[in-house]
Amino acid sequence: MSEIDKHQREAFGLTILTSQHKDIRRLRKQQGIASLHGNKFWKSSFVLMDYLRECPLNAGARVLELGCGWGLAGIYCAKHFDAEVVSLDADEGVFPFVELHAALNRVTAQTYCGKFEDLSHEQLAGFDVIIGADICFWDEMTGLLSDLLVRAIEAGVDRIVLTDPGRQPFRHLADAFSDEMEQIVYTDWDVPEPHNVWGLVLDI
Repeated sequence: MSEIDKHQREAFGLTILTSQHKDIRRLRKQQGIASLHGNKFWKSSFVLMDYLRECPLNAGARVLELGCGWGLAGIYCAKHFDAEVVSLDADEGVFPFVELHAALNRVTAQTYCGKFEDLSHEQLAGFDVIIGADICFWDEMTGLLSDLLVRAIEAGVDRIVLTDPGRQPFRHLADAFSDEMEQIVYTDWDVPEPHNVWGLVLDI
């Protein structure tokens, strides 16, 4: 196996570089440490991909990925559902990692630097679907995300799918929406071998 092959993996139809790949190491040296934990691939993205494989998006959907990090969930949507994806993160230092993986997987992903609380009704109205993986990791993010999801629903976003490894802030968020709304999915989700990942899914 070549040095390049050792440091990349195939999963859900995507090519994903590991942290030891020379291009990832080069970008980390250039960009420094990501300020909001977007410096690596988070396994909740596998939960999101596996769930969407079973409960797919409509073809050509306009998708906003919140807290995108390396942007792999959005890239999955672009590749498998021909989605038009905007990858949003508060740390613009993650965008070279998004662009690297988008090019590697032969899709395009527009990037946008912004915070959850700054997204307006008008901006949210431009999307059919919002996705996010492992984006509710601090207590204060529960309120910010709750407000954002309410604005998105009011703006006419058709579907919101979030996944998480089971952190308490996410549980508080999901519990609140499952108590207040009908016809939503809030469930645990097992991703089988070879990934062996577990997480929670909120599908509004």
